[in-house]
Amino acid sequence: MKKVLILLTILFWPLNIFAYSNYIIPGGDTIGVKVDTDGIMIVGFYKIDGKYNKGKPELINNDYIIKINDIDVSNVDDMTKVIEESSDKRSIKVTFKRKGKVMTTKLPLVLSDGKYKTGLYVKSSIKGIGTLTYIDPETNIFGALGHEISESETNSIVEIKSGSIFESYITNIEKSYPGVAGSKISTFNEKNTFGYIDKNTRYGIFGYYNEILPDYVPIKVSSDVKLGKAYIKTVLENKDIKNYLIEITNINETSQIKNITFKIIDEELTQKTGGVIQGMSGSPIIQNDNIIGVLTHVIVDNPMTGYGLFITKMLEEGEK
Repeated sequence: MKKVLILLTILFWPLNIFAYSNYIIPGGDTIGVKVDTDGIMIVGFYKIDGKYNKGKPELINNDYIIKINDIDVSNVDDMTKVIEESSDKRSIKVTFKRKGKVMTTKLPLVLSDGKYKTGLYVKSSIKGIGTLTYIDPETNIFGALGHEISESETNSIVEIKSGSIFESYITNIEKSYPGVAGSKISTFNEKNTFGYIDKNTRYGIFGYYNEILPDYVPIKVSSDVKLGKAYIKTVLENKDIKNYLIEITNINETSQIKNITFKIIDEELTQKTGGVIQGMSGSPIIQNDNIIGVLTHVIVDNPMTGYGLFITKMLEEGEK
């Protein structure tokens, strides 16, 4: 709380005043997601002539390269071009970010199989699918996924520069079974962009929806979650959003990300997917005609069960 003293009267103002609407448009749409990293992300190293090449001081996973030989680089093509045009093929100067701190190192170039190699695995963009959770009709802020975009090799949250969400069609389903999470298989139409991402956090990706708002009836936001039946909105075929029945079995108000535990009880969903599958993340959870949460994780050993996040946490994060 922040205290303001005016004319001997103490007024209390909340530290964060959230402006999200009491009624929001629930999603359920499968979306394509693409983010550009804030720098070129190091995701691993490979051996050249039996040795790793990490520079001095050593580069590590999740460092973000921003310059090569003092020339700005924003993607892998930029980096490759600068190295190829470098007059000194013995080494390069690498400027990088590590947890917000800018650092430099000297990285040897190694001639192998007729090519100069760095020994680095790098990425500058990540693409995938997920589910749109909501759009706030008053602000046009959208939220999706219900969890962060992370790099698969390092399992670390991706620092993003920009990103977009766009049209996606489900073409097939790989079913889940105990020990293995299945997945939605999709095709993308990146030309039909719905919105732009400006934030990647532990509670989802957020940005502004730039298309005409979907013709869905906004429903009330509720923090009153109860044990028992509810449903999720998601897509299993083409672009068709359907409601699938679940049962909420546990509510944890103290957890940061696993507030709702549920099991799938819908026969159609069970037959088609074998449980929760990848690509469902972000599916809104509806109970008593209120939006209460968002599906975020599958329990891999028992894919008929999963976790959800309170929708209020996601909405608050989107407003920050």
